[in-house]
Amino acid sequence: MLDGHVIIEGLLRPEEVAAARAELQPLLDTTPFGTNSFVGRRTKRVFGLPAKTRALDGALTHPRVLDALAPVLGPFLLSTTVAVEIHPGETAQTLHTDGSAWPVPAGGPEIVVNAIWALDDFTEANGATRFEDGVAEMPAGSVLLYVGSLPHGGGANLSDAPRLGVIVGYTAAWLRQQENFTLTCPPEVARTMPERLQRLLGYELYPPFVGHVDGHDPRDLLR
Repeated sequence: MLDGHVIIEGLLRPEEVAAARAELQPLLDTTPFGTNSFVGRRTKRVFGLPAKTRALDGALTHPRVLDALAPVLGPFLLSTTVAVEIHPGETAQTLHTDGSAWPVPAGGPEIVVNAIWALDDFTEANGATRFEDGVAEMPAGSVLLYVGSLPHGGGANLSDAPRLGVIVGYTAAWLRQQENFTLTCPPEVARTMPERLQRLLGYELYPPFVGHVDGHDPRDLLR
């Protein structure tokens, strides 16, 4: 990833973008705005997406994205999923890093890679993700990948329409995930998902024996 981030355009077809937007809209309609400047007082955030929609399964498990993660993270898990809708009037978010959520010394290997999927065109005017050296503008259907040590933040929305994206965080598999997916996606829910997504949620062993259930691979629970 050049300079810690890269944009890949055209990974979602227009019909996939439309399907994701249609599934997310009822959830966004009932979600309140944030209550502080960091999460955004004019921003809506919907977490726990694997338990709420199947329309994003292709994005969460996209081979182009997953293939880019292993060289950076080694074995990895899905850590967080959040739809973020930045509304007009929102101010720019403070630049921050995502890896700092864990008490891991700075300067070591990367432990986080995030993927931001654009479900609207991301422009500087409508709140595209900012870095210290620029703005990640990209058309709908694109994905932005960036490492957890890279300072970034949502931009100010100076346009007259909301800007919708989905943040998908992946962490090294030995870390605790930000979202407790085994509660939001217990076995009866996980059984409805593609196998690759089941494994990303934590239904697999971290070699050689971490995360077992009564001495067995947790995937046995789903069979």
